[in-house]
Amino acid sequence: MSTLGVNSHILYREVYQYHHIDQHQQQLWSGGGAGCSLLQTTSGCCNWFDSRNNGRCCKRISKRDLRVEAFWPDITRPTAVDMEPINDSEHLDQILLQAQEVSQPILIDWMAAWCRKCIYLKPKLEKLAAEYDTKIKFYFVDVNKVPQSLVKRGNISKMPTIQLWKDGEMKAEVIGGHKAWLVIEEVREMIQKFV
Repeated sequence: MSTLGVNSHILYREVYQYHHIDQHQQQLWSGGGAGCSLLQTTSGCCNWFDSRNNGRCCKRISKRDLRVEAFWPDITRPTAVDMEPINDSEHLDQILLQAQEVSQPILIDWMAAWCRKCIYLKPKLEKLAAEYDTKIKFYFVDVNKVPQSLVKRGNISKMPTIQLWKDGEMKAEVIGGHKAWLVIEEVREMIQKFV
């Protein structure tokens, strides 16, 4: 049984203590909950047997006999980073020059406002951008709002297309016509090759 406390980040689970009859070894079970970890318990005698646990005997530990560590998310890191738009070829040149100076790759999402898969993919890419916040910069190009010379420069024929650029040239791309989570995995693999 799980219960949320006043603060939603604190989670309490009932914890059971097992004593093996022959070895008297202590084992703990917390129901597989990630987010709580047991720091300290007190031992006690066993009162009844549980046939599901191979003859081990169980005793419920009262709340006063244990301390639970709360799970606190890392609030210093963002959960999503907004991708910056690229407006024209000159803007792309400036971005590539800055990226070369700091020897950092960039990722460009070529998309269109009318493309449903592009719209679904963009927030997922922004979450991925938060994972690689200091290692790679994420941008997007709306192909309907920029000069076609920029689209030709990217050699874009399908959307969404996610390209990784490093040292002023395009190194790899993922064409995202399938499910968003699969595209994100392919993009993650592409990033790991070049970062």
